[in-house]
Amino acid sequence: MATATAAFAAVPVLRSDLNAEDRARVLEITRPTADFSQAEQFETMQGGAGTVKKLINPDIFSHPAANLTFEGRQEFMVGNGLFRKDWVSSPSSTQASDGLGPLSNARSCQACHVKDGRGTVPGFDPLERSDVVALLLRLSIPGSSEEARKRLHQGEVASLPDPVYGHQLQPFAVPGMAAEGSIQIDYREVPVKLNGGETVALMEPTYRVNDLGYGPLHPDVRFSPRLAPPMLGLGLLESIHQDDILAHAAVAKPDGISGRPNWITDVRTGKQVLGRFNWKAGQPTVEHQSANAFSGDMGLSTPMFPSHYGDCMPAQTSCFEFPHGAQEHLGEHEVPGRLMEFVTTYSQNLALPQRRNVNDERVLAGKRLFYESNCVACHVPKYVTSRDAKRAEHRFQLIWPYTDLLLHDMGSGLADGQDEGDAGGREWRTPPLWGIGLTKTVNPNATWLHDGRARSLLEAILWHGGEAQVARDRVVAMTPAQRADLILFLESL
Repeated sequence: MATATAAFAAVPVLRSDLNAEDRARVLEITRPTADFSQAEQFETMQGGAGTVKKLINPDIFSHPAANLTFEGRQEFMVGNGLFRKDWVSSPSSTQASDGLGPLSNARSCQACHVKDGRGTVPGFDPLERSDVVALLLRLSIPGSSEEARKRLHQGEVASLPDPVYGHQLQPFAVPGMAAEGSIQIDYREVPVKLNGGETVALMEPTYRVNDLGYGPLHPDVRFSPRLAPPMLGLGLLESIHQDDILAHAAVAKPDGISGRPNWITDVRTGKQVLGRFNWKAGQPTVEHQSANAFSGDMGLSTPMFPSHYGDCMPAQTSCFEFPHGAQEHLGEHEVPGRLMEFVTTYSQNLALPQRRNVNDERVLAGKRLFYESNCVACHVPKYVTSRDAKRAEHRFQLIWPYTDLLLHDMGSGLADGQDEGDAGGREWRTPPLWGIGLTKTVNPNATWLHDGRARSLLEAILWHGGEAQVARDRVVAMTPAQRADLILFLESL
């Protein structure tokens, strides 16, 4: 099997928050290892000092970071309640919990992020299919007019919505209003032959929308399915210094890998900022991502997105006739600023569990294969977070997220054809891998990739194309025993 020895090169540390001595320390500790005889120092503590050692059970993703202060834990618990709360339509006797919709994808955050992990797509067997909740269908159309192209170029909007159905299809509505439609997924088996005689059947999805409630979609509409990702370590990802992310974008890497940042507009300041979250790095902060979900997924207003009508479009005139849930004595938004702070604290501080079996001989062999296959060119193993991170518990922590938070061309097989900010139709942000080995412990029905098409970690690898094609082909060329070791390493994360 050919390997990518150049992948072990260290990326320079040019951070503005560090003095020369600290830069040298950070460079040394984040240098990719070349020793696979034993685990690295602090490797079990993948979430830094916030890592928790708890009983491995379906609640393992739902613990607060171990280094949260007493006050921080109090805010976390309140945020947990809000994250799990079912919202209802207005008017309602539960005035602090109404305002859902009028159009929505779910009634709670937890409905999509199952136990703070991945969402669930409908079953691959037609007889097992269920309603789509955690899988959103994003909608966009090309910029056909000069004005539309100008708005995209200047960052006023990340994408152009369908003129009737908006930025995403919403299958639920309040009583008295029609839902937008229902998603139907059809799968086609794609066999892939591996070295050693094994054949893996990949499931290639196609998407249709049935029962349209407001007439036809735009003839050029593009669908982008998006599965709810896990919530682990978001505050730590937010605390990776921007200079480190941009340094990885600037350094040439083997196999034609060239990650790009997604620059997007901060809705509060109007300035261009670095995107870090969501499948195409279309959101800059945890707060922004949370407020966007309240608005788009549940139709709830926040200080950042103040419309009480979420993704309702002007063509859906009846949508604006329904009462909203803002209460004068509680504030002008359905989710007031203080509640947003609680949800943001919760979302920033869900703890990483300790790594398991880090010194197991086969796990170490799988780790070597992960490095030698050049998976680390995108799934960058470790960082030291910023000294001036917003929250004290996130500052100057050695963390192991296995991501560069950059966009990469993943090939035609995974392409959605939909642009989002600077992200193109074949590009996706490198998802973090920490916690991935406990995915099915938390949600036995969970699957992988942006649309949940991969039923196993091996299937997820085999869908890699574009910049990841060479690394993917190295996995195909492995012996069955080597592939099993690689998967064991991933399952230890």
